[in-house]
Amino acid sequence: MAEEVKLLKTWSSAFGLRVVWALKLKGIPYEAIDEDLSNKSALLLQYNPVHKKIPVLVHNGNPISESLVILEYIDETWKQNPILPQDPLQRARERFWAKFNDEKLLPSVWGAFTKEGKDREEAMAATMENLKFVEEELKGKKFFSGEKIGLVDLVFGWLANLISIFEAVTGFNIVGEGYPLLSAWMQEFSELPVIKDTWPPRDKMIIKYQALYDKYHPAK
Repeated sequence: MAEEVKLLKTWSSAFGLRVVWALKLKGIPYEAIDEDLSNKSALLLQYNPVHKKIPVLVHNGNPISESLVILEYIDETWKQNPILPQDPLQRARERFWAKFNDEKLLPSVWGAFTKEGKDREEAMAATMENLKFVEEELKGKKFFSGEKIGLVDLVFGWLANLISIFEAVTGFNIVGEGYPLLSAWMQEFSELPVIKDTWPPRDKMIIKYQALYDKYHPAK
């Protein structure tokens, strides 16, 4: 009996995209269902009644929510092309950096994009500090997980796309000459065969984030 795999996501979500990459790395066929979060479907509310958010992976009728949880579920369910190492210490390190991204780096970049005045300055300073940690973690490595991409690369993957879009919309230089290893990783990651054909259309992303930027920074 064939396995049934569905992924509820949106066309632009970085959290959904990390799950897409994991499924592609594993070679798992799946049905993609793009949600409109302004008009959430009955299916999304049924499968994730607690948070009512994407992404949601549905495997043989069983829903799994929260992207980091989904990534580990995928890795434990389909053993080919592992995205987490076997060594417990290395697994713990990868989980640490995944949480660092979601709890520190991503919020600081979003704050720099959405805030104004002194609050924006503080968010930019936090972003620069967080990016220094990321740069340091890449020393001596091709990818965050070593010679092949793994969990941390999938989680940090949004940097290879959204940073340039944020820069185009705001005019700020976020990842410049001060982060050569990160810049090289972003280029390398974005051109991987399993990655490069999955990016959302850049023109649509710029329109989306320009509208968001204008919402947070209305003309005075």
